[in-house]
Amino acid sequence: MNKYEIAIWVFMLAAFLGFELIRRVSPLLHTPLMSLTNAISAIAVVGAILITGAKDASVFTRTLGFIAVVASTVNVVSGYLITDRMLKMFKKRGSEKH
Repeated sequence: MNKYEIAIWVFMLAAFLGFELIRRVSPLLHTPLMSLTNAISAIAVVGAILITGAKDASVFTRTLGFIAVVASTVNVVSGYLITDRMLKMFKKRGSEKH
């Protein structure tokens, strides 16, 4: 096996395990889990920016880096919006300040 085949196997295994882990989380733990995944996505944004801005990066690398920046940024923003919406569901209706 060459390094690309190994990388594909690792990616497929991580995707499957990640899907199974997220699917089995109880709704009570959803908000802390979203906070953790937002932090991981923020790290991915920084890494993608570094890869995209590398001096000797090829066009293919810059394109993949740009896609990674966009996807991770969308994931972070939507994760915070969903978390905020879920936290608002737990507030009492009379405790809102105008």
